[in-house]
Amino acid sequence: MTTAQSEGGSAGGPTVLRILLGNQLRALREANGVTREAAGYEIRASESKISRIELGRVGFKERDVADLLSLYGVTDEKERAALLALAREANTPGWWHRYGDVMPSWFQSYMGLESAAELIRTYEVQFVPGLLQTADYARAVICLGHSDAPEAEIERRVQLRMDRKRLLTRTAPPEMWFVVDEAALRRPIGGRDVMRAQLEYLIEVAQMSHVRLQVIPFLAGGHAGAGGAFTILRFPEEELPDVVYVEQLTSALYLDKPEDRDQYALAMEQLCIEAEAPTRTVEILDKMLQELDLHH
Repeated sequence: MTTAQSEGGSAGGPTVLRILLGNQLRALREANGVTREAAGYEIRASESKISRIELGRVGFKERDVADLLSLYGVTDEKERAALLALAREANTPGWWHRYGDVMPSWFQSYMGLESAAELIRTYEVQFVPGLLQTADYARAVICLGHSDAPEAEIERRVQLRMDRKRLLTRTAPPEMWFVVDEAALRRPIGGRDVMRAQLEYLIEVAQMSHVRLQVIPFLAGGHAGAGGAFTILRFPEEELPDVVYVEQLTSALYLDKPEDRDQYALAMEQLCIEAEAPTRTVEILDKMLQELDLHH
């Protein structure tokens, strides 16, 4: 059993379970020709609350789930018990919950999705991707955004980022594909020693069998990802669509409409073609390390 599983009920923690249960409740409601409005009335809630439940955006009250199952004609005890157990599990907080003081709610949702994904594809233009940062590099990046935060808070943020990285080394880790702009690797975050250790760490990670790391050289000029960083997550459950995650300064977008997904998937493919081949990554990073030493 992996860390994420033992601490979050399942590898995905609550987020994905909520989406799965929401999906099932929607299918049952539609199969029985019940409107969202009627379902809402049954549990003393609005139509929009039913919509949020079905999208997995909110937690479930077990009693509400039981009432909805009765409304949808689910009388089989086994089936009811299974869905109610799922509702209970979907309310179990994931391991990241204890960082709620330094983590906005929109990022907590992302943590749930990230730890449940079987494939994570990330394009990053400004910094080394969060999942690949060393503690010192992460601290330097965090200080840029929270220059007036007390040291204890900065350390908690660094610790959260380090805990996220367990994903890389857990049993049965997801496949990860990172495409990083050369600019992110050249920007001297935290000074020369911090960058040196960060590049050395990337060389190590690039050789892991489940990680693919590609660099987009300056020579590529303008390219498909010019709009900024994004991540595409794919899940083992077939009924869950891919999710595109775009982080902004004070919030994040979760895109799961087919046309958005297609557009980002296309951009990602294009970026992978424009980037140097993964087999060249170690050589490129080595060269950057040598240049760091030369300029010293």
